[in-house]
Amino acid sequence: MSEVLLVTGMSGAGRSTVSAALEDIGWFVIDNLPLELAVRVGELAAAGAPDYAGVAFVLGRGGRVEPEAVLDVERELQSMHDGVKILFLDAPDEVLIRRFEGNRRRHPFPGPTLADAIAGERAAMQVIREAADLVIDTGSTNVNQLRSRIVETFTRDAESQSMRVSLVSFGYSNGIPRDVDLVFDCRFLPNPHWVEALRPLTGLDEPVARYVLDQEPAQHFLTDVTDMLTWQIPAFAREGKSYLSVAIGCTGGRHRSVAIAEELRRRLGLANAVFHRDIAR
Repeated sequence: MSEVLLVTGMSGAGRSTVSAALEDIGWFVIDNLPLELAVRVGELAAAGAPDYAGVAFVLGRGGRVEPEAVLDVERELQSMHDGVKILFLDAPDEVLIRRFEGNRRRHPFPGPTLADAIAGERAAMQVIREAADLVIDTGSTNVNQLRSRIVETFTRDAESQSMRVSLVSFGYSNGIPRDVDLVFDCRFLPNPHWVEALRPLTGLDEPVARYVLDQEPAQHFLTDVTDMLTWQIPAFAREGKSYLSVAIGCTGGRHRSVAIAEELRRRLGLANAVFHRDIAR
């Protein structure tokens, strides 16, 4: 059977965007199906569509999700098939409030105020968040960035491992990503931002990459991180972890962290691209 993904999370956190992105990379996406039908429909979809990369159920878009019902479905699917995962989409309360106020939608969770509704939903959904195989925080990403993150996470090549490893570059000035497992700080390296000719470029440009990577401390750092991840990645996989997200941070997220993350991807032999969260800021 194809991989099965249950997509849920906080209302306003980006389920519509995730649904479209999964369809773009060849997933069979089933949106807003009643949970009691999910197990049977999942079997039919997988049996009748072997060419799909996976089957995704997008749960609760435009309505409430019953957490225990989601976990019951996940357990029933797990009893019949391998590769059943939960993706939980999250965002800070202030971001969700801004999104709901901007589109004037009514929040599906009851509450005297929007903030109360979000707080109630967060408390109810905590049990799913804790059980999720992957949590993606969409608070600091726009629609295009979220689509890229989904594509990079769920595009699997023929030689991919059972655990998917993703790399994220970011800028500390914009906050540490809340949905990553490991964080490495490369702010100790000289900053290309202070070199006038390099300032408008990014770590994807060869002059910046060479400026960063040709320094001995950068090579030392890359060797240490690569050595550590080389033994940690199989160890995480043996413990049953499905996704591992590794973040590399610098001050602004445009130069050093981008170059380091790209080189780290090359050294680790990862097929997927790096998600550069702050490169366009």
